Amino acid sequence: MNIPKSVEIIEVSPRDGLQNEPKPISTEQKKELISRLANLGFSRIEATSFVHPKWVPQMADAEEIANFCNGLGITFIALTPNIKAVQRAIEVKVPQIAVFIGASAAFNKKNINKTTDESLDECEEIFKKAKEHDIFVRAYVSMAFTCPYQGEVTFEEVQHVCQRFVDLAADEIVIADTNGYANPRMVYDRFSRLRDLYPTAVFAGHFHDTRRMALVNTLAAMQVGIDKFDSSMGGLGGCPYSPGALGNAATEDLLLMLEEMGVETGLSYDQVKEVSPFAKSLSTRATYPGV
Repeated sequence: MNIPKSVEIIEVSPRDGLQNEPKPISTEQKKELISRLANLGFSRIEATSFVHPKWVPQMADAEEIANFCNGLGITFIALTPNIKAVQRAIEVKVPQIAVFIGASAAFNKKNINKTTDESLDECEEIFKKAKEHDIFVRAYVSMAFTCPYQGEVTFEEVQHVCQRFVDLAADEIVIADTNGYANPRMVYDRFSRLRDLYPTAVFAGHFHDTRRMALVNTLAAMQVGIDKFDSSMGGLGGCPYSPGALGNAATEDLLLMLEEMGVETGLSYDQVKEVSPFAKSLSTRATYPGV
């Protein structure tokens, strides 16, 4: 089996896992979660999002969370959907930002009321501003396999977004199964073709577990050499603009699989499993049963 010797797990529960929770989560609870995750040894943690509180009230404390993360001395990621968000991130010295663009124009329009090309045009200024301040850019291709609004997403649509990200010098390109409807054959084929087209680009995988295929999709991506994956404690998360989509790949599941396969991660399954109940306690919708 052709798999990487080591894999980086990027923990996304503080942002992706909690942002859509209907009941407010206190800043202190978020800090506690981030502190526990930092102690586990995650190399990167997606901690917050610089979006307008009107749209995502759960992320209204972004500056305070960013300052807390800087105080811990960890490498953290913040979502920055527009140039104003990037400016806010710069002011509090965020080391890495994430930008999301839907390969599906229908999804992109539903999500941020812009076409894919309009969002790509806006990215030019975002990338330029980030690079001026030596900020690492994670560029997400959302709905990279299927879309609840348009159905199948073609490879050409995904490549169109990837090409712009490559031209703009993204540090990392994340291919995301945002609604959790990908299957291993689709994943293997899509990542294989992207790696052939862009051999020097750094790719990562982001899989949702709507149909309980996040792990097998991860394994399919590993088969073509992908060695960076997002996951969320307790499988928390989900996309509000993807009806029926469940949470992210559960960190516990992913880590257990990798440990059993002898793949190095720098993390301990037993230690991660101990923190999972606290993460799930912050959610009113957690359904992940645990392993």
